[in-house]
Amino acid sequence: MKVRHTTPARLGLFVFLAVWMLVIAPISAMAAPYAAMVIDARTGEVLHSRNADTRLHPASLTKMMTLYIAFQAVEAGEISMDTVVTISKNAAAEPPSKLGLRSGQKIKLRFLVRAAAVKSANDAATAIGEAISGSEAAFARRMTRTAKSLGMTRTTFKNAHGLTESGHLSTARDMTTMGRHMIYDYPQYYNLFSRISTHAGMREVANTNRRFLGAYKGADGIKTGYTRAAGFNLVSSAERGQERIIATVFGGTSTANRNAKVAELLDLGFRRAPSRAPLRRPNKPAFVPGDDAVVVAGNDSGGQAAGKIIRLSGAVKTSLRPKSRPGSDAPVLMASASLKASVLPGDIKAALEEAQTTTATAPKATAPTVKRPSARPTGVVLASTEPEVVTRVSTSGGRHWGVNIGRYPSRYKAEKVLLKTALAEMSTLDGSLRKVVRRPAGFDANFMGMTREGADLACRRLQARNVTCFMIGPS
Repeated sequence: MKVRHTTPARLGLFVFLAVWMLVIAPISAMAAPYAAMVIDARTGEVLHSRNADTRLHPASLTKMMTLYIAFQAVEAGEISMDTVVTISKNAAAEPPSKLGLRSGQKIKLRFLVRAAAVKSANDAATAIGEAISGSEAAFARRMTRTAKSLGMTRTTFKNAHGLTESGHLSTARDMTTMGRHMIYDYPQYYNLFSRISTHAGMREVANTNRRFLGAYKGADGIKTGYTRAAGFNLVSSAERGQERIIATVFGGTSTANRNAKVAELLDLGFRRAPSRAPLRRPNKPAFVPGDDAVVVAGNDSGGQAAGKIIRLSGAVKTSLRPKSRPGSDAPVLMASASLKASVLPGDIKAALEEAQTTTATAPKATAPTVKRPSARPTGVVLASTEPEVVTRVSTSGGRHWGVNIGRYPSRYKAEKVLLKTALAEMSTLDGSLRKVVRRPAGFDANFMGMTREGADLACRRLQARNVTCFMIGPS
């Protein structure tokens, strides 16, 4: 009987196979799902998609939304790039990639923005969210609301940095939409994503996307992302001549694999996109403030009132609906002289007539007895009729407050909403002035000429009707 001896070479082969079956095979089976999207950035036309609507882990692609909200907040006057932020224990404790911020450290917002955009620093992203919304949880809710306003219908955010968390999900389509809005809504900041390195206040940091930026012709951004659950993700944009393509990849198996796939998709986009196409910028959404923000009016460079955002702690979220007037189940609406139907457009006139029909069943009020004034006594010396010049009107306790009920794409739409709101809430808005203010992103619908108490009451009653409302202070 022959005894077969195991040679060292054969033993090594057995060990390799065992390791492969126990380690390598399970890891490959757990590889993150793949998804991709390619669009013509000029028009938004989809040139290629695969699993584009599958909800996956976005990883640090999340920071595009964190930065978008930071740019939005700076634009709205809620914060400035020179605001000094105090780093919390929560932000300082975030795992890498990080800038190395310390609890209690003070640093300007502009350096946090650079660190989040270029180095993809998790501690910087969390600090940005806390500086704007007060807490990471509140900022995450704002991120999700902003995503919905951008058309990112399958995205939910739970944090500002993108580390894996239950329910923190997005899609290749939504992240491509996010990238397109970043390019066209805030072009003044977009250059951040093409920097190979930048100074982040504490030190020089290198771009996590520097390999692709240096290797692909025309590439100028935008954001990388990686976690074990997500794989290697990238939203990239490249411009050649008059063409700009955005390509997104989820679930790459390595940096090199992801970069090669994105290059392939961008090439596909440039082949399929027409040389010339009309530039149809995405609609920039109305400002989406935080949970407890209040707009206080100021003046912009154009002389118009510009909103400054402040946060109120303990602000009233909802209020009870007031009880109906005794003796009638239907609300009594009274149209003032300023709402004459003869001067209103068709849709608004119809809204007014519809609202006025509800007064038919209301009990008629008894007219009060009016006494005829007695004749002026003879020999009375009248005061001088010369006008008195008032050089300054005090704002203390005056009717210099107002409320904002939203921003709309046209003046007509804003006026229509103002009228319907006035008819629905006559008791608190009576005597106020309906005013539409044009902004770069739309038309603000405001009620002005109110006392502070009146504006506060109106906002609380409108919020009880699920109407978005913010107070506007004296300019």
